Amino acid sequence: MTDISETAPVTVPDPRTAATAPRPDPSSIWAFRGTLSRRAQIGIGVGTSVGLLLIWEAVARIGLVNTTFLPSPSTVLSSMLMMVQKQNLLQHAGISTLRVWVAFILAAVMAIPIGILMSSYRVVGAALEPIIDFIRYLPVPALVPLSIIWFGVGESTKLYLLWLGTFFQLVLLVADDMRRVPHEYIEIAHTLGANTRQTLRDVAFRAMLPGLVDNLRITLGWCWTYLIIAEIVAADSGIGFVIWTARRYMKTPEVMAGVVVIGVIGLVTDQLLRALHRRAFRYL
Repeated sequence: MTDISETAPVTVPDPRTAATAPRPDPSSIWAFRGTLSRRAQIGIGVGTSVGLLLIWEAVARIGLVNTTFLPSPSTVLSSMLMMVQKQNLLQHAGISTLRVWVAFILAAVMAIPIGILMSSYRVVGAALEPIIDFIRYLPVPALVPLSIIWFGVGESTKLYLLWLGTFFQLVLLVADDMRRVPHEYIEIAHTLGANTRQTLRDVAFRAMLPGLVDNLRITLGWCWTYLIIAEIVAADSGIGFVIWTARRYMKTPEVMAGVVVIGVIGLVTDQLLRALHRRAFRYL
């Protein structure tokens, strides 16, 4: 057996030394979970984007890649301006944006109450969650033939495919947002005499609202990712139609111009929703 007297002494850190130990400066840009001013964030983002564009332009001009497959940014920009003037690119972009928003709003109107009910009442969650989990793992492209059989090749098929790629993801995110509302809030509301409807509307929904708005912003981006799939189904308008037509004739600059337009619309929309979130929930 080991003699207690022979064991190494246990050193207890001096609290005064720990208090004076150097800590990372949160104002440093490389600090773990540090802070950056809004101006610095914009400057770094713009600088990085411009740097990548310059590298891309240089690679294309030097000839390190075949410009048939990767045209330079200047060529893509020229194609985009030509498409705006001669191919009604802005009109196609407006049609695609309208489709995305109609399908997204329809998905949100359905997903928000269903998600709240799933997390608020165990019987609803037990009944619906296995079905939703099964459907959300189905690849949307594999359901295109069924969509055509059910809805034909009109506008309803495109909206259905966009809705399909958004609704089943969003409903589970809404349910998780409601589950994250602290149970203490519900108990306090009941203690103060609130009924179930008042508790859901005035306490739980308001508590989950910041997370809900953030998840709506994320799922709107997912809805845009299904646009090409939706607009290749006997379409004659929309950015997806423009991209698919240009691909058929190997017009790579026009394909990339259409992709860039989608990215720009998504970026602008995302930044507007971020600004709305910061303004509406300043207390976070």
